[in-house]
Amino acid sequence: NFVLNQNHPNPFNPSTTIKYAVPKTSLVNIKVYDLTGQEVASLVNEVKEVGTYEIKFDARNLASGIYLYRMIADNFTSVKKFNVLK
Repeated sequence: NFVLNQNHPNPFNPSTTIKYAVPKTSLVNIKVYDLTGQEVASLVNEVKEVGTYEIKFDARNLASGIYLYRMIADNFTSVKKFNVLK
């Protein structure tokens, strides 16, 4: 199954790790949004082979607050939230 895990640590400053899994070769898109829906970062936008992946996300340029991250791949969509503490 496609999986988007909760980031760790959460809350964090300045960086966190996001893990996800891809069960078949697919175009994977993972983006970060603020609570107004404004895109603040694009983490992944490429075809990934079957496997489990890990992204280090550095939020030094973001203000403190709650953000959402969304993964879209094939017919799968998942949204999680994280908290940046400065």
